[in-house]
Amino acid sequence: MKRIKLVTAYDGTNYHGSQIQNNGETIEGVLKAELSSLLKEEINLIGASRTDAGVHARGNVFVFDTTSRIPPEKFTYALNARLPEDIRVQDSCEVPMDFHPRHQDTIKTYEYKILNRKLPLPEYRLYAHFTYEALDLEKMNEACVHFIGEHDFASFCAAGSQVESTVREIYDLHVEKSGDLLTISVTGNGFLYNMVRIIAGTLLKVGSGHMQPEEIPGILEAKDRKMAGPTAPARGLTLVQIRYPEYGA
Repeated sequence: MKRIKLVTAYDGTNYHGSQIQNNGETIEGVLKAELSSLLKEEINLIGASRTDAGVHARGNVFVFDTTSRIPPEKFTYALNARLPEDIRVQDSCEVPMDFHPRHQDTIKTYEYKILNRKLPLPEYRLYAHFTYEALDLEKMNEACVHFIGEHDFASFCAAGSQVESTVREIYDLHVEKSGDLLTISVTGNGFLYNMVRIIAGTLLKVGSGHMQPEEIPGILEAKDRKMAGPTAPARGLTLVQIRYPEYGA
Protein backbone atom coordinates (compact mmCIF):
# COMPACT_ATOMS: atom_id res chain seq x y z
CA MET A 1 0.00 0.00 0.00
CA LYS A 2 1.24 3.49 -0.81
CA ARG A 3 -0.17 7.01 -0.50
CA ILE A 4 -0.18 9.28 -3.56
CA LYS A 5 -0.47 13.06 -3.50
CA LEU A 6 -2.10 14.84 -6.44
CA VAL A 7 -1.61 18.58 -6.99
CA THR A 8 -4.67 19.51 -8.99
CA ALA A 9 -5.81 22.55 -11.01
CA TYR A 10 -9.41 23.12 -12.06
CA ASP A 11 -11.94 25.57 -13.39
CA GLY A 12 -14.69 25.38 -10.78
CA THR A 13 -17.41 26.97 -12.93
CA ASN A 14 -19.32 23.77 -13.70
CA TYR A 15 -18.88 22.06 -10.33
CA HIS A 16 -20.66 22.12 -6.98
CA GLY A 17 -17.37 22.66 -5.17
CA SER A 18 -14.45 20.34 -4.56
CA GLN A 19 -15.86 18.02 -1.91
CA ILE A 20 -18.23 15.15 -2.78
CA GLN A 21 -21.89 15.92 -2.06
CA ASN A 22 -25.29 14.73 -3.15
CA ASN A 23 -26.53 17.79 -5.04
CA GLY A 24 -24.22 17.78 -8.06
CA GLU A 25 -20.92 16.94 -9.68
CA THR A 26 -17.77 17.85 -7.75
CA ILE A 27 -14.01 17.86 -8.38
CA GLU A 28 -13.43 15.11 -5.83
CA GLY A 29 -16.24 13.04 -7.34
CA VAL A 30 -14.73 13.18 -10.83
CA LEU A 31 -11.23 12.35 -9.58
CA LYS A 32 -12.54 9.45 -7.48
CA ALA A 33 -14.50 7.99 -10.39
CA GLU A 34 -11.59 8.19 -12.83
CA LEU A 35 -9.08 6.79 -10.34
CA SER A 36 -11.38 3.90 -9.41
CA SER A 37 -11.87 3.13 -13.10
CA LEU A 38 -8.16 3.36 -13.87
CA LEU A 39 -7.03 1.20 -10.94
CA LYS A 40 -9.97 -1.21 -10.85
CA GLU A 41 -10.32 -0.67 -7.10
CA GLU A 42 -12.48 1.54 -4.89
CA ILE A 43 -10.51 4.74 -4.26
CA ASN A 44 -11.17 7.18 -1.42
CA LEU A 45 -9.75 10.68 -1.72
CA ILE A 46 -8.84 13.14 1.01
CA GLY A 47 -8.76 16.79 -0.06
CA ALA A 48 -6.69 19.56 1.49
CA SER A 49 -9.01 22.51 0.93
CA ARG A 50 -12.77 22.49 0.38
CA THR A 51 -13.45 25.06 -2.31
CA ASP A 52 -17.00 26.28 -2.98
CA ALA A 53 -19.01 26.03 -6.17
CA GLY A 54 -17.48 28.31 -8.82
CA VAL A 55 -14.12 28.67 -7.07
CA HIS A 56 -11.05 27.76 -9.11
CA ALA A 57 -7.69 26.19 -8.20
CA ARG A 58 -4.18 25.94 -9.54
CA GLY A 59 -2.82 23.84 -6.68
CA ASN A 60 -5.37 22.03 -4.53
CA VAL A 61 -4.07 18.82 -2.98
CA PHE A 62 -5.70 15.38 -2.80
CA VAL A 63 -4.29 12.10 -1.51
CA PHE A 64 -5.36 8.49 -1.95
CA ASP A 65 -4.08 5.03 -1.03
CA THR A 66 -3.52 2.29 -3.57
CA THR A 67 -1.78 -1.03 -4.11
CA SER A 68 -1.19 -0.16 -7.78
CA ARG A 69 2.27 -0.67 -9.24
CA ILE A 70 1.93 2.44 -11.43
CA PRO A 71 4.92 4.73 -10.65
CA PRO A 72 3.69 7.70 -8.57
CA GLU A 73 4.82 10.31 -11.11
CA LYS A 74 2.88 8.55 -13.88
CA PHE A 75 -0.52 9.18 -12.27
CA THR A 76 -0.35 12.77 -13.59
CA TYR A 77 -0.39 11.57 -17.20
CA ALA A 78 -2.68 8.58 -16.71
CA LEU A 79 -5.34 10.73 -15.06
CA ASN A 80 -5.06 13.70 -17.41
CA ALA A 81 -5.77 11.38 -20.33
CA ARG A 82 -9.12 10.56 -18.70
CA LEU A 83 -10.16 13.79 -16.98
CA PRO A 84 -12.37 16.51 -18.53
CA GLU A 85 -10.55 19.57 -19.87
CA ASP A 86 -11.48 21.71 -16.85
CA ILE A 87 -9.56 19.44 -14.41
CA ARG A 88 -5.83 18.74 -14.74
CA VAL A 89 -3.38 17.10 -12.34
CA GLN A 90 -0.20 19.17 -12.16
CA ASP A 91 1.96 16.78 -10.16
CA SER A 92 1.79 13.36 -8.53
CA CYS A 93 4.18 11.83 -6.02
CA GLU A 94 4.35 9.34 -3.17
CA VAL A 95 4.08 10.68 0.39
CA PRO A 96 4.39 8.95 3.80
CA MET A 97 1.33 6.95 4.88
CA ASP A 98 0.81 9.31 7.83
CA PHE A 99 0.65 12.38 5.57
CA HIS A 100 -2.81 13.99 5.84
CA PRO A 101 -3.42 17.06 3.65
CA ARG A 102 -5.61 18.79 6.25
CA HIS A 103 -3.80 17.81 9.45
CA GLN A 104 -0.28 18.98 8.55
CA ASP A 105 1.01 22.53 8.98
CA THR A 106 0.32 24.39 5.74
CA ILE A 107 0.97 27.67 3.98
CA LYS A 108 -1.92 28.50 1.64
CA THR A 109 -2.11 31.22 -0.99
CA TYR A 110 -5.30 32.49 -2.61
CA GLU A 111 -5.91 35.14 -5.24
CA TYR A 112 -9.08 37.14 -5.77
CA LYS A 113 -9.45 38.97 -9.09
CA ILE A 114 -11.54 42.10 -9.70
CA LEU A 115 -12.25 43.64 -13.10
CA ASN A 116 -12.53 47.38 -12.48
CA ARG A 117 -13.69 49.36 -15.48
CA LYS A 118 -16.73 51.16 -16.87
CA LEU A 119 -18.18 48.08 -18.60
CA PRO A 120 -17.66 44.33 -18.13
CA LEU A 121 -15.63 42.15 -20.48
CA PRO A 122 -17.19 38.75 -21.29
CA GLU A 123 -13.85 36.93 -21.21
CA TYR A 124 -13.57 37.64 -17.47
CA ARG A 125 -17.18 36.82 -16.54
CA LEU A 126 -16.27 33.45 -14.95
CA TYR A 127 -12.88 34.39 -13.47
CA ALA A 128 -13.15 37.88 -11.97
CA HIS A 129 -15.68 39.94 -10.04
CA PHE A 130 -16.73 43.04 -11.99
CA THR A 131 -17.30 46.45 -10.46
CA TYR A 132 -17.58 49.82 -12.21
CA GLU A 133 -16.99 51.78 -8.99
CA ALA A 134 -13.56 53.44 -8.95
CA LEU A 135 -11.28 51.60 -6.51
CA ASP A 136 -8.49 53.30 -4.55
CA LEU A 137 -5.57 50.85 -4.65
CA GLU A 138 -3.59 52.76 -2.04
CA LYS A 139 -6.45 52.67 0.47
CA MET A 140 -6.98 48.95 -0.13
CA ASN A 141 -3.31 48.25 0.59
CA GLU A 142 -3.48 50.42 3.72
CA ALA A 143 -6.32 48.19 4.91
CA CYS A 144 -4.34 45.03 4.07
CA VAL A 145 -1.69 45.88 6.67
CA HIS A 146 -4.22 45.52 9.51
CA PHE A 147 -4.99 41.89 8.56
CA ILE A 148 -1.39 40.69 8.67
CA GLY A 149 -0.42 38.70 11.76
CA GLU A 150 -2.33 36.38 14.07
CA HIS A 151 -5.91 37.48 14.77
CA ASP A 152 -9.30 36.10 15.68
CA PHE A 153 -11.07 36.23 12.30
CA ALA A 154 -14.58 35.50 13.60
CA SER A 155 -15.82 38.67 11.84
CA PHE A 156 -14.57 37.18 8.56
CA CYS A 157 -16.13 33.73 8.90
CA ALA A 158 -19.45 32.72 7.35
CA ALA A 159 -22.26 32.05 9.82
CA GLY A 160 -22.78 28.42 10.74
CA SER A 161 -19.13 27.40 10.38
CA GLN A 162 -18.14 24.70 12.85
CA VAL A 163 -14.51 25.14 13.85
CA GLU A 164 -12.75 24.81 17.19
CA SER A 165 -10.94 28.13 16.80
CA THR A 166 -11.35 31.18 14.56
CA VAL A 167 -7.77 32.31 15.15
CA ARG A 168 -5.62 32.27 12.02
CA GLU A 169 -2.36 33.92 10.92
CA ILE A 170 -1.96 35.87 7.70
CA TYR A 171 1.63 36.19 6.47
CA ASP A 172 1.00 38.45 3.49
CA LEU A 173 -1.93 40.35 2.01
CA HIS A 174 -1.66 42.90 -0.79
CA VAL A 175 -3.45 44.22 -3.86
CA GLU A 176 -1.81 44.71 -7.25
CA LYS A 177 -3.20 46.30 -10.42
CA SER A 178 -2.47 45.45 -14.04
CA GLY A 179 -4.56 47.44 -16.48
CA ASP A 180 -8.20 47.05 -15.43
CA LEU A 181 -7.53 43.93 -13.36
CA LEU A 182 -6.90 44.02 -9.62
CA THR A 183 -5.52 40.96 -7.83
CA ILE A 184 -5.84 40.48 -4.09
CA SER A 185 -3.19 37.98 -2.95
CA VAL A 186 -3.34 36.47 0.54
CA THR A 187 -1.08 33.90 2.19
CA GLY A 188 -1.70 32.35 5.59
CA ASN A 189 -1.59 29.22 7.71
CA GLY A 190 -5.26 28.47 7.05
CA PHE A 191 -8.56 30.13 6.26
CA LEU A 192 -12.06 29.95 7.70
CA TYR A 193 -15.17 29.26 5.63
CA ASN A 194 -15.57 32.14 3.12
CA MET A 195 -12.82 34.08 4.92
CA VAL A 196 -10.94 35.12 1.76
CA ARG A 197 -14.15 36.16 -0.01
CA ILE A 198 -15.24 38.23 3.00
CA ILE A 199 -11.81 39.89 3.17
CA ALA A 200 -12.16 40.64 -0.57
CA GLY A 201 -15.64 42.08 -0.04
CA THR A 202 -14.32 44.24 2.79
CA LEU A 203 -11.39 45.50 0.72
CA LEU A 204 -13.86 46.37 -2.05
CA LYS A 205 -15.78 48.54 0.43
CA VAL A 206 -12.53 50.25 1.42
CA GLY A 207 -11.50 50.76 -2.18
CA SER A 208 -14.83 52.30 -3.11
CA GLY A 209 -14.77 54.67 -0.13
CA HIS A 210 -17.61 53.05 1.84
CA MET A 211 -15.22 51.98 4.59
CA GLN A 212 -11.92 53.37 5.88
CA PRO A 213 -8.71 51.34 6.35
CA GLU A 214 -8.52 52.29 10.01
CA GLU A 215 -11.86 50.56 10.67
CA ILE A 216 -10.33 47.10 10.14
CA PRO A 217 -8.85 46.64 13.65
CA GLY A 218 -12.24 47.40 15.20
CA ILE A 219 -13.95 44.90 12.89
CA LEU A 220 -11.45 42.20 13.88
CA GLU A 221 -11.91 43.01 17.58
CA ALA A 222 -15.71 42.89 17.32
CA LYS A 223 -15.74 39.20 16.28
CA ASP A 224 -19.06 39.91 14.58
CA ARG A 225 -19.71 38.85 10.98
CA LYS A 226 -22.13 41.74 10.46
CA MET A 227 -19.33 44.27 10.96
CA ALA A 228 -17.28 43.13 7.94
CA GLY A 229 -18.04 43.63 4.26
CA PRO A 230 -20.13 41.35 2.02
CA THR A 231 -18.96 37.96 0.77
CA ALA A 232 -17.49 38.58 -2.68
CA PRO A 233 -18.70 36.23 -5.48
CA ALA A 234 -17.01 32.83 -5.82
CA ARG A 235 -15.91 33.24 -9.45
CA GLY A 236 -13.13 35.70 -8.59
CA LEU A 237 -11.37 33.29 -6.23
CA THR A 238 -8.53 30.87 -7.03
CA LEU A 239 -6.64 28.60 -4.65
CA VAL A 240 -3.12 29.15 -5.96
CA GLN A 241 -0.91 26.95 -3.80
CA ILE A 242 -0.72 24.78 -0.69
CA ARG A 243 2.72 24.25 0.79
CA TYR A 244 3.75 21.75 3.48
CA PRO A 245 6.93 23.10 5.11
CA GLU A 246 7.45 19.97 7.21
CA TYR A 247 7.76 17.94 4.02
CA GLY A 248 9.76 20.54 2.10
CA ALA A 249 6.93 21.05 -0.36
